[in-house]
Amino acid sequence: MKIGIIGAGQIGGTLTRMLSGLGHEVRVANSRDPETLAELAAETGATAVWAADAATHADVVIVSIPQKNVPDLDAGIVAKAKPGAPVIETNNYYPQQRDGRIAAIEDGTPESVWVAEQLGSPVVKVFNGIWWKHLLERGVPAGTAGRIALPIAGEDGPGKQLVFELVDQLGFDPVDGGTLEESWRQQPGTPVYGKDYGVEDTKKALAEAPRERPEDFRAA
Repeated sequence: MKIGIIGAGQIGGTLTRMLSGLGHEVRVANSRDPETLAELAAETGATAVWAADAATHADVVIVSIPQKNVPDLDAGIVAKAKPGAPVIETNNYYPQQRDGRIAAIEDGTPESVWVAEQLGSPVVKVFNGIWWKHLLERGVPAGTAGRIALPIAGEDGPGKQLVFELVDQLGFDPVDGGTLEESWRQQPGTPVYGKDYGVEDTKKALAEAPRERPEDFRAA
């Protein structure tokens, strides 16, 4: 598949390595000149591009940048993908640690719903709660004991199913995290966040998530 990745940090860079290694055609961008990604491109075989071009004709788009920077992306940046291509977002809202106050999220809008509104496109939330090193190193074939499960929230349909298949290819068990409106169940501070649970424990943690945002993940 053709996969466009906007963001080359810990998660974006890791997914560039892994997806290129699986044989996908990856175009990766950061907020700067493509030349700044020359080393990553040489290592992985991915193509470094300007952010405005990353999603062009992509089968899947991944947005993996700090939450506070999402509004700075060019309008329609993900609309250049193929019709129906899912847009994955891996972001988390860290108001005290990085992002500052985002009023809509503080008022109760789930993080990923806010991202979708900024992008003007539906999104699928996944990869936000796994440590990048575990994402890089702990993927294993389906059926392997102890395989880590990853919750996936978004609208049901072919796009979400494609994300399920991609997560499985990467070596993790996909777990349906519900609609995007329910994506708060996997936000920072919830029982599933940062855990390397299997399928059943992931489902249990999602079900037990409290609706109220923890104090550490609210604006001070």
